[in-house]
Amino acid sequence: MGYLTRKADSFLIEWKNNADRYPLIIKGARQVGKTETIRKFAKENYKSLVEINFITEPMYKAIIEEGFSADSIVKLISRIDPSKHFEQNNTLIFFDEIQDFPEIATALKFFKEDGKYDVICSGSLLGVQYNRIASISVGYKTDYQMFSMDFEEFLWAKGYSEDVISDMLKHMLEVKPFTELEQNIFSNLFLEYCILGGMPAIIDNYIKKGTFEGSLELQHQLLTDYENDIVKYAEGLDKAKILSVYRSIPAQLARKNKKFQYSKVAKGGRSKDYMGCIEWLKDAGLINVCNCLEFPELPLKGNIDENKYKVYISDTGLLVASLDDESQIDLRANKNMGIYKGALYENFAAEALVKQGYGLYYYSKDNSTLEEDFFIRSANELIPVEVKANTNQSKSMNQLINGKSYKDIKHGIKFTTGNIGMSGNIVTMPYFCTFLLRRYMEKQKIFE
Repeated sequence: MGYLTRKADSFLIEWKNNADRYPLIIKGARQVGKTETIRKFAKENYKSLVEINFITEPMYKAIIEEGFSADSIVKLISRIDPSKHFEQNNTLIFFDEIQDFPEIATALKFFKEDGKYDVICSGSLLGVQYNRIASISVGYKTDYQMFSMDFEEFLWAKGYSEDVISDMLKHMLEVKPFTELEQNIFSNLFLEYCILGGMPAIIDNYIKKGTFEGSLELQHQLLTDYENDIVKYAEGLDKAKILSVYRSIPAQLARKNKKFQYSKVAKGGRSKDYMGCIEWLKDAGLINVCNCLEFPELPLKGNIDENKYKVYISDTGLLVASLDDESQIDLRANKNMGIYKGALYENFAAEALVKQGYGLYYYSKDNSTLEEDFFIRSANELIPVEVKANTNQSKSMNQLINGKSYKDIKHGIKFTTGNIGMSGNIVTMPYFCTFLLRRYMEKQKIFE
């Protein structure tokens, strides 16, 4: 597989350039590219890489037998494999799959104090073990969350330069519509990205072949791997229940009311029967949870209805892969993203917001007369973000902007299949611009 440039690359360089760096823990779901990214970084920045994988090489779990000091761990690693080379100040020790050996996190404090070697730990499903890992390494680590590739990284993989992306942002800031050619090109690229999702192996396969051939098989394999992980790592929780919840998400998203309902997981299902299942899947990086606001006002935190939320799959490509055969054909052959009642667009928007560091919030009035997909905030405004599968009017958004009850809301942003435009206090943008939302919010003058 050819290396695909990632945003984590520049983060790792910044980390290395910080003289007072702490051992690093890179979290992220399976197959998002953590190991490849760390190996490439090590190759370019260190004379020696010492890589240990606690799943494929369980004998290394013995390296803490003489305690957690850096010297004794290095000594025991060398005893198991004398060919591993440690050069002071020029070696990266990479502990991979640490969810199988969370005890190693205790050593991070000692490696930081020792200061001779840089340490990066990584693993999938780390979130599930994370409270344990965090408590034993508190104060002696830096955390970094890695996701599957976003649309920008996909554009890089397709050979598009920073100039193209800067130009897209310029269009947004100047409310300047794209030309028909630009609109067509970016819309088609966006559709490709939604079908593939952001898993590097799947994107790499697509770029090499130039077609979707094999992509669905790779996605199905990944879904199987995720389900196997649930069975392997869900300690103490009912594994069958977590699987049932995970498998019910696509069908729940296809409904008009996308609020997650346990009664749709199993007949007569109640939330108390499924305690912890949603949290487990979220911690494992398999889903994104969107909280329902009690009322659309600031602050967002502490203004949540604990019993109402929507659940999205963390990688839209995997949601696409779990659709039925007819929907697959409709999407891949007819390029119809509107299938599933706009759920694919909504899932993509949730994914793009999370990858930009936004929390997910929505609002739904009990009598269903008002519903808004997402909210973000500027310095002093709450901004509704609507995701529409068409370019129709936004009744709920107009109500929020013009209603006397919603004092924090003055403007709205709408993502559609259409072009850039402004109508009243609502900015409309094409879906393919969603990944630039945070940069747009930092630079725009409209909402001030």
